[in-house]
Amino acid sequence: MPFSTLTYDQIKQALLRDIVNLLPDAAVGADSDFAIRASSVAAAVEGLYQHQAWAVRQFFPDTADTDYLERHCAFRGVTRKATTNASGTILFTGTVGADIPLNVEAKTSGGTAYVTTAAGVIGVGGTVALAAQAVVGGAAGNQPNNTPATLTAAPAGVLSDVTLQTMTSGVDVESDAALLARLLDVLRSPAAGGNAADYKRWALEVSGVTSAFVYSLRRGTGTVDIAILSNGAAPSAQLVTDTQAYIDARRPVGLPAGNVLVLGPTLVPVAVTAALTLNGVSLVSATAAITTALQAYFASLKPGDTVYRTKIAAIISDTVGVSDFNLTAPAANVVVLVDATHLELAQLGVVTLT
Repeated sequence: MPFSTLTYDQIKQALLRDIVNLLPDAAVGADSDFAIRASSVAAAVEGLYQHQAWAVRQFFPDTADTDYLERHCAFRGVTRKATTNASGTILFTGTVGADIPLNVEAKTSGGTAYVTTAAGVIGVGGTVALAAQAVVGGAAGNQPNNTPATLTAAPAGVLSDVTLQTMTSGVDVESDAALLARLLDVLRSPAAGGNAADYKRWALEVSGVTSAFVYSLRRGTGTVDIAILSNGAAPSAQLVTDTQAYIDARRPVGLPAGNVLVLGPTLVPVAVTAALTLNGVSLVSATAAITTALQAYFASLKPGDTVYRTKIAAIISDTVGVSDFNLTAPAANVVVLVDATHLELAQLGVVTLT
């Protein structure tokens, strides 16, 4: 049974009650000396109770404050993952043979800056794609594929208009909830020399990896495949490489390197199209509510999980203000594959509600 601490008023009244029990004629009115002393003692005792309650919360990682959560993690070798910069490639256009050095900066229309991390030369056809990364850390650096950008200082022979072909895997600093989840995973599934839980834990220790799924024997006897995601999206090539190197340094020494493979799942977009009959809500608000619920549903899916049409219909039906609807896409359940040659994950595509 939990211990119930008294409130300030309860402590004060208990003190005055004890005084009256000892001295029946004692003056304990609001302006009496006894009342003043009881008030001061009650305030001090209440502070001690509050400190005790705070201290008890720090004993357990799931209720500890940030500083003490990190101390719990430190005992188990779990450290908070830092912010990662989005990375990808920038497509340059210009005169054949024009040089593009390191640290050439490009900015999107929103002002987010990216710099090249590899030098190159404009090749035959007048283009070249070079590795680059965001200047700012975190998810703010992620961009849709083929986002246009402009060079702040174009090298000679290079056009200022460029294209961010890919720019993904930027992740904000790890939250307390995510850090706690990894600590609890260590406590509940201790290291076991290379079982599935170990591979998942190793992958999640890499900054930028937010989800990991382990598949034993997918490519045959002795193989282990680890599919990773970054903010629910496919990882960048650099993040896959970093995670592969991190796991290779920790996998069982007797396992050949090629038998352990880190990869990003193939994303299968699922478009949702429906005509709604609304009552008391606007199409804008209904669309926002339905889209948020659909995003939560798709975020719960793992590679190989089927997208059930009835669940999408239930999400739409349960939305406040939707009286009726006609769901035209998807027309049936969407089946994605996980086998020796496929590792697919369903992802929410374009949502069209009318």
